[in-house]
Amino acid sequence: MGKAVIYGAGNIGRGFIGQLFARSGYEICFIDVDETLILALNRRGEYPVRELLDEGWREESVTNVRAVNGRDIDAAAREIAQADVMATAVGVNALPLIAGPLAAGIARRYKENCGPLNILICENLLNASRYMRKLLSERPDAYTNAWFEENIGLVETSVGRMVPVQTEELRAGDPLRVCVEEYGELPADRAAFKGEIPQVKGLEPFSPFDFYVERKLYIHNMGHAAAAYLGFQRGYAYIWEAVGDPYIRETVRRAMLESGRALCGRYNADKSGVCLHIEDLLLRFGNRQLGDTVARVGRDLPRKLAGNDRLFGAAAMCEEQGIACPNILRGIAAALLFPDNDQELTLGQLRQMADIVINKS
Repeated sequence: MGKAVIYGAGNIGRGFIGQLFARSGYEICFIDVDETLILALNRRGEYPVRELLDEGWREESVTNVRAVNGRDIDAAAREIAQADVMATAVGVNALPLIAGPLAAGIARRYKENCGPLNILICENLLNASRYMRKLLSERPDAYTNAWFEENIGLVETSVGRMVPVQTEELRAGDPLRVCVEEYGELPADRAAFKGEIPQVKGLEPFSPFDFYVERKLYIHNMGHAAAAYLGFQRGYAYIWEAVGDPYIRETVRRAMLESGRALCGRYNADKSGVCLHIEDLLLRFGNRQLGDTVARVGRDLPRKLAGNDRLFGAAAMCEEQGIACPNILRGIAAALLFPDNDQELTLGQLRQMADIVINKS
């Protein structure tokens, strides 16, 4: 049995990556800083993952699990040095915080001649491997040029599984339970692996991987966000309510098709496969068991309305491919009226975005 190390025991770490590793027969060691969570995982050695279906749910136990505290750098480094495969699922903002322990683990791996290590970067970030490489290159104890390039695979993935906010109702009395949707595919950058590609159920190595990254961002994330912003305009609280509205559903479908046509043009990809993916996404967005809210999906406007992010990035790709995108623009217009309680757009940002919408219309 091999050992998998997952940096981050949160919703994606436990509710997706841990489940895939467990199904593949790996012993799992989580690295986290939540002491309550660490103690619970070590005490029980397992946790439940509940997949929420359109009607009802099914549950499985992820077993052979333990955890170490990321603040104990020696302990974290020891686990990383002995891993057969690794993943990060900490969230983009926490990546700089884990660079130190990760670097220590890689350095220890080098000294002990432990061989190649592929690190699946399961973060919602464009050019995630480039960013991780930059963080590690600032720590010379980890980044030893030739050896690093030959042995450390920084593998971008595209995390498509939707995980709702874990309410007390969803946990159903078990603080370790994670409720997720059924979708279980994890596309990964085939070209980034070092040595043999690890055998992980659900892992789908693909090249060129930019296609999958942009499919996630400009179809999945864009459609999800558009549903939230249009849903807010019509007074809906939940995403499933929004996509149940015929007008919103059709607008979101057409927006994703606009982006899908542009994506297929950019990568000469199969249009029928993208269309099937869009229809599947609409079904998944409509899963009321997830309880995903318009407020959660729509928040963080400065990031989600950035020039290369889901909405404006999709519109720019359409412009590049000569494809009209009136439905994506409807989503952008709705976003400009969305109240973001976390961060507010400045008047200058609003004017700039409004100008873009007007000029593209």
